[in-house]
Amino acid sequence: MIFTRFFFWGFFALVLLGYSFVYNKKNRSIRAGYLFAASLFFYYKSSGFFFFILLFSTITDFFIGKWIYNSRNEMARKFLVAASVVVNLTLLAYFKYAYFFTDSINTLLGTDLHVINHLAIIANQTAGTHFNVNQILLPVGISFFTFQTISYSVDVYRRQTEPVKNLIDFGFYVSFFPQLVAGPIVRASGFVKQIYEDYHVSKREFGWAVFMILKGLIKKIFIGDFIAVNFVDRVFSDPITYTGFENLMALFGYSLQVYVDFSGYTDIAIGVALLMGFRLPQNFNSPYKAKSVGEFWKRWHMSLSSWLKDYLYIPIGGNRNGSVFSYISLGLVLAIVVLLAGKFILVPIFAVAVLVFAILARIFPGVKRQIDTNINLMLTMLLGGLWHGASWQFIIWGGLNGIGLVTYKFWRKISPWEKRNNILVNIWKIAITFGFITFTRIFFRSESMTVVNGMMHQIATDLHLNVIPQVLAAYKWVFLMMLFGFFIHWLSDKWKEKITEWFIGTPLWLKVVISAVVVIIVYQSISADMQPFIYFQF
Repeated sequence: MIFTRFFFWGFFALVLLGYSFVYNKKNRSIRAGYLFAASLFFYYKSSGFFFFILLFSTITDFFIGKWIYNSRNEMARKFLVAASVVVNLTLLAYFKYAYFFTDSINTLLGTDLHVINHLAIIANQTAGTHFNVNQILLPVGISFFTFQTISYSVDVYRRQTEPVKNLIDFGFYVSFFPQLVAGPIVRASGFVKQIYEDYHVSKREFGWAVFMILKGLIKKIFIGDFIAVNFVDRVFSDPITYTGFENLMALFGYSLQVYVDFSGYTDIAIGVALLMGFRLPQNFNSPYKAKSVGEFWKRWHMSLSSWLKDYLYIPIGGNRNGSVFSYISLGLVLAIVVLLAGKFILVPIFAVAVLVFAILARIFPGVKRQIDTNINLMLTMLLGGLWHGASWQFIIWGGLNGIGLVTYKFWRKISPWEKRNNILVNIWKIAITFGFITFTRIFFRSESMTVVNGMMHQIATDLHLNVIPQVLAAYKWVFLMMLFGFFIHWLSDKWKEKITEWFIGTPLWLKVVISAVVVIIVYQSISADMQPFIYFQF
């Protein structure tokens, strides 16, 4: 059920055929029910019997949302929203972090614990299945739909949205298949109201939807998969066997790959959803045009960034002050660092550091404010890193981005170039930001610290300029593709809008011809098995 496979487009064609009979029904739940069923089938084909996890999350949060809205007791409402958060995060932790906690406990205590899939045991006993009880697989998209249901419960608690009318409509909101497995993360306040609106897709919107789908296919297959299979994956698999220049180019190549891969998915998701009359939020806005780390995170994976801001950063105090939640989150992150390191000696070290900061905060109130607000920012980025996975690489990646955000907060107050807007200054800001973000990708992409160390060693010690002509010649098509990808990305918004508007304004027959030509070229470029989307692993 990967967007790039023909099986998906056959499935989508059948869904549209059936949708043509129900899209204008007065009873909107019929339309929602049809798409809910199609989405469950989609998820079943993507994740097998894990769709029961999706159903559990859907049913639990639907009723919790109802109880929160109907309750007049503030303590009861707080308990219910806390229950939603705990249930969803426990579910996520069980599937995503079971091996991490088991291995860490074994390292710390010298035990020999093993992961046991209790859900598989229950399924085998009740349904006669034969799942492996000694292995826990990560359900596709669980990080996305759990965050989506958490935001729903919190929004109902805050009275920012009313609960969905019935379970079918809510199930459709949670499981809508275009964005189910890799986002964008959809808020109930922006999506649920669309369920009850008449179907309407203008001629212009239709052209834009087709354009988004074609753009997504070009990004993912023509650019992303090509440079990954033919260069990036090879270097990251064994960086020591490649020169420093090749490692450096692979790092820049991965920055391009991860962007075109993930934004390509969301482009297709947005286009497919729009053809069915539903509008998903923008998830990327030319992130490598950012002039600072702060601006980058306003342009990259925007639905996750805004989710972390609204449901984590602001609740723990934001840029105002600290809170009990801040210190609980800090304790959680420090505990995870201890587990990753496997050394109890870090506990007293962290305790002393926290005590020193507490004393400074007591003596100097201004210092306390600075510490609190910057801790909140660092915690948000560290927990964002942990959302991707529990490993040193993701901890460091999140921490580096947090340091980048905090550093920029201070730098912009004294920078002589902050308010300048000429082209050379802007190019310099973009280059510095892009270079920093690309450097952090070493930790995001590498499967182990051994790969990280190997790549950094090669770049630092084996960056011989004399090999550049040979490397460029050997991988000429890869570098031309990278050049094409970066050129398109850094093309001005004005030119991108002109290209988009031109396609939208073409007659239908020409759209068909262009689409056929693009599809043929894109699928002819495949040089290996189709690659799964990078964010499927999260």
